[in-house]
Amino acid sequence: MTHQAALDSTRDRIVAAATAEFAAHGIAGARIARIAKAAKTSTERVYAYFSGGKDDLYRSVATRELAAIAEATRLDPTDMPGYAGRLFDYYAAHPERYRLTAWSRLELGDAERDADDPMRKSAARKTEQVRQAQKDGLLDPAWDPMDILVIVSQIAMTWANLPDIPIPAGMDRDTFLAARRAAIITAVERLFPRHTCPRD
Repeated sequence: MTHQAALDSTRDRIVAAATAEFAAHGIAGARIARIAKAAKTSTERVYAYFSGGKDDLYRSVATRELAAIAEATRLDPTDMPGYAGRLFDYYAAHPERYRLTAWSRLELGDAERDADDPMRKSAARKTEQVRQAQKDGLLDPAWDPMDILVIVSQIAMTWANLPDIPIPAGMDRDTFLAARRAAIITAVERLFPRHTCPRD
């Protein structure tokens, strides 16, 4: 392994350990010492990579997570039901990632977010995509773009926010999740129908 590869591997382990730590304990409750131990490195090494400390490390984790969500869910303003389904799938497969983003909403108010905050930048990009689709006649312009994004996201993540709901007797988990997914897509379809191109 080259020196650069070793450095990248250490950094990747730190970020992976920090992702698990922040998901479990939030930003305030996370501990650099636990992150270093889980990453099989020293606290000094963590600070060498992330000189801004815990806040710097959280920003890196959040940026990576938002990129993963964007890749997995692919916002298409002309198909908000499909987007809701992909969000549901992502958080059903990665419940710890829901906790990670939930901690950010709980602990970081708008006053604490600067212009480079990854959550704020992501929201701004998506809002602009929705606004452009409305201008192009592909999405109902009567809605505020932010309302569309928030409503769709909240509907899609409803079950991620209720992890303790028991699965009915006689129903396996996959069947249960498929039914919840179908309900979510139906709800979003009624609010924001898919745009279909008219036939020639």
